Amino acid sequence: MSRPKPDPLSAEAFRGFYADILHFLRKRTNNASDAADMTQDVFTQWLDYDQQAKVEQPRAFLFQMARNLLRDHWRKQKVRQAVHSEQVDPEQEPVADERNDPLAAAQRLQRLEQLKEVLAELSPRRREALMLARFEGLSQARIAERMGISVSMVEKHIAFALLHCKQRLEQDPGKEQPE
Repeated sequence: MSRPKPDPLSAEAFRGFYADILHFLRKRTNNASDAADMTQDVFTQWLDYDQQAKVEQPRAFLFQMARNLLRDHWRKQKVRQAVHSEQVDPEQEPVADERNDPLAAAQRLQRLEQLKEVLAELSPRRREALMLARFEGLSQARIAERMGISVSMVEKHIAFALLHCKQRLEQDPGKEQPE
């Protein structure tokens, strides 16, 4: 007598998938909290996926989602490390009293004008995401909700906007730039 094949979409199967994906992500991130968050995200994405019935191998599909989230996680980590490594310790930075140093004040105003020009070069969506994050202090989840896009897309908009600003502000102002 043959045993019935287990339903791959049953709750028991998903509990097993959950444990497997959590283990998979924990091994690759070395961070239990990040792994748990990403595992939760995998199943959230699965529940939001409107074509579940067409998926022939749910376990493989879930693992592919986990790999995609892991790749995104590594990209974000790279960006965070790059931004963090470039930040200057405010205690080491000399503080100029602009009231007594008109040159410093003029340079600051020039830098702000440059930044304004660089921000104007961004697409409206990227500029909005960056402004909401940096100047209004909104979380990425809040920005995503406000803009009607995914958190992942918000992260991409902000990362690309920061990269653009960094590249443009580091260019030698005396050189003519290709258009």
